[in-house]
Amino acid sequence: MASKIAREIGNAVKKVSDRTGGWYGPHMAAASRAIADRIPLVDFVLEVRDARIPFSSQFEQYTFSSGRRIIVLNKIDLANRSQLKDWVAHFNQRNCLSIGVNSHNKDSVKQLLNFLQARVRELKKTDHSSLTITALLVGIPNVGKSALANSLHQIGRISAAEKGKLRHATVSPQPGETNGITSLKIASHPNIYVLDTPSILPPQIHDIEVCSKLALTGAIRDGLVGEKELARYFLGILNFSEEYKKWAKFSTNENDRERSNGPELEMKRKRVYPTDHTQDFMVQKVRQTLYELISGFGGNLEDENNLERLIEVQLTALREVFQVAVDLGEDGESKVASKLLNLYRTGRLGHYTLDSIPNKTV
Repeated sequence: MASKIAREIGNAVKKVSDRTGGWYGPHMAAASRAIADRIPLVDFVLEVRDARIPFSSQFEQYTFSSGRRIIVLNKIDLANRSQLKDWVAHFNQRNCLSIGVNSHNKDSVKQLLNFLQARVRELKKTDHSSLTITALLVGIPNVGKSALANSLHQIGRISAAEKGKLRHATVSPQPGETNGITSLKIASHPNIYVLDTPSILPPQIHDIEVCSKLALTGAIRDGLVGEKELARYFLGILNFSEEYKKWAKFSTNENDRERSNGPELEMKRKRVYPTDHTQDFMVQKVRQTLYELISGFGGNLEDENNLERLIEVQLTALREVFQVAVDLGEDGESKVASKLLNLYRTGRLGHYTLDSIPNKTV
């Protein structure tokens, strides 16, 4: 992988965590105490992790009972499917209940809800003391806890045919936006509630590789490192991956495609917005450009100088694809980086699991 870029990013993040205060301000300290107070009182702890970084996104602050903790790997739609299965098997082999979920997919959330209800039925066989079950949602920033809580609440209420106004946990693309603990009902007979908690990072992160992955996936605010560096890091990962090879079908002469599709394509083109990088035809152009540059590169990517050279060529080409004016200078570079990161983080440029399964982890 792009080890040099990763080290630079990891060291930059680590320096922030080493500063007095760092990102661990009074709000995280207060949230940490509140979570610690509630853990002994709940029936389950749902530790939500990012499926792209199942190890790096672990919630390290507390020790949980293995029978009451469930590792929920969210954002499975962004992760490598094969590696995700390996991670779930890895956790289960170590007696850690785990399940993958996409909090924005109704069927996936239903599967998680059924999984939780099955665990509750098992609990009820041995503990008949409570008619209400509570599950504490914990996790680091930007793993999608609040979005998951809202989806469970909505689908759980519909499944139970309950009426009344739905509640909502605060959801934001920026990490660390949840401030208080929100209780949401997700099932009836028995009643099950999830408690959505503020996201917490440890006061310090000593592993620079973990730091770089947290930054790339958005668990740490982009401003701490800079979008340009994060975009370069992603391109380094892409250049060594197999994902770009799936885009070979886009590498054909565009003029030939337009002639073969004729007026129909022209009509479609009239309704598109070339500056909107999220449109399908723009994403296709990005994939085509990156595929052709990587597959046509003759240098040895194991040489960091060659890798850097390819990344610079890619960023220059993407400026043209995204139609960012050259005279914008550094602002233009930032726009290109921002658009590229957005496409990566929304899964438009492939599915990546950045963590390898270590010999020993939880």
